[in-house]
Amino acid sequence: MDDWERRIAAVWEHASGMDEVGLIDAIVAIAAERGTDDARAEFERAGARDSGGRPDEAVPLYERALRLGLDDEHRPQAVIQLASSIRNLGEVDRAIGILEAELREHPDADFRDEVAAFLALALASSGRAGQATSVALLALAPHLRRYTRSVTNYARELAG
Repeated sequence: MDDWERRIAAVWEHASGMDEVGLIDAIVAIAAERGTDDARAEFERAGARDSGGRPDEAVPLYERALRLGLDDEHRPQAVIQLASSIRNLGEVDRAIGILEAELREHPDADFRDEVAAFLALALASSGRAGQATSVALLALAPHLRRYTRSVTNYARELAG
């Protein structure tokens, strides 16, 4: 981890004790060192605004970061955070589409369970509780010590 990443991580580590404006200002100041054509800096700017209660400002920054190209660690996080912000702005169907595409296009990604969790939230927000429960259970089932097969089958039944 380089110095820039350490400083970004340090701000996020203390974010719960900061007000929204202080968090945004701290991240923006560090991100500025890399300019606006750096995907990771745009991702951090988006995350700060998102955490600061400004999802409407975060969405275009997440979209830009994804267009610029993020690494395998940050790309799925940007997708999750983008979809979550979009859901919070009331565009639930769009959020579902983004998350379903992520699962379909990156089935073995490290953040698959996290994507599934946010897809379940979006499905629940859309009134599709059965599908939401199914998605959540299918993500959980492989981690169970017992009953994996049963939970998987019941989850598939819920999905219809």
